[in-house]
Amino acid sequence: MGLYILISVLILIVCVLMVLVVLVQNSKGGGLASNFASSNQFMGVRKTADFLEKTTWTLAISLLVLTLFSIFVIPKSQGREEATQSEIQKQIDDSKTAPIQDFQAPPPQK
Repeated sequence: MGLYILISVLILIVCVLMVLVVLVQNSKGGGLASNFASSNQFMGVRKTADFLEKTTWTLAISLLVLTLFSIFVIPKSQGREEATQSEIQKQIDDSKTAPIQDFQAPPPQK
């Protein structure tokens, strides 16, 4: 159960980071790079776009891996399922051993 919660929290964090990274980008190539128009910036315009693109792909792949891994750590409710199966089996056994009651038609209406 603890691993499932950890994976779920990691999935939520990756989703929030991915939304933020995608919102920073601009579909026309401006985005975050357009805010750094000065010529003495640390990273160039193209390097910023490359970084954002690599970050987006990394987050997308990590989200895919985490969601696929979460399938294996989903807690199974074995106790509840066994109780339901035994209750169904009990009802089946009761119906087999119960005496068959003669069905009598209701008296005719006058």
